[in-house]
Amino acid sequence: MKLKYFLYPLVLILLLLSACNEYSSIETNLSEEILPFEFTTQDNETLSNEDLEGKWWIADMVFTNCTTICLPMTTNMSTLQDLLEEEGLNDEVDLVSFSVDPDYDTPEVLKEYALGYDANLENWTFLTGYDFETIKKISVKSFKSLLGEDPTDDTQFIHGTGFFLVDPEGKVIKKYNGTLSTEMELIVNDLEKLLK
Repeated sequence: MKLKYFLYPLVLILLLLSACNEYSSIETNLSEEILPFEFTTQDNETLSNEDLEGKWWIADMVFTNCTTICLPMTTNMSTLQDLLEEEGLNDEVDLVSFSVDPDYDTPEVLKEYALGYDANLENWTFLTGYDFETIKKISVKSFKSLLGEDPTDDTQFIHGTGFFLVDPEGKVIKKYNGTLSTEMELIVNDLEKLLK
């Protein structure tokens, strides 16, 4: 009899906890709202957070002059794009790369960079057209990812290596390691579960 009184509250708590995670099919590690934005694309057009509403998207922070982590990150994003296409998900998932060096990364520079990685610009957008403080605020507040200028080299920036999964309502729900190629399969697997 006593066991019954113990089990009922425990079951109730477990049900409430599972209801709190609306994406229970995957393991999430973030829950942050995307700050509103409207930036310039590699094609000199604009893309805003509102344009992305209703779609799943993956975001990262890179810059074209990067001599370290951006190289594997952008290579992995290109691989991710190929994997999404193989699984028939490229129409349902967008990729967005924010430049952390907007002064240098003009739309023209970003387009050349994108083409160097065989980016399909139908669903992979590179963004610029803001000042450094704006992208720093988005990086820290929306993605919980530090961003700063490199004190040892004024052409470089210190930034996180995350790939961020954003839901159709504009909430960042998961961070992946963008430097690990194995994480790209995990992203695709997560998206397949969410899009079922």
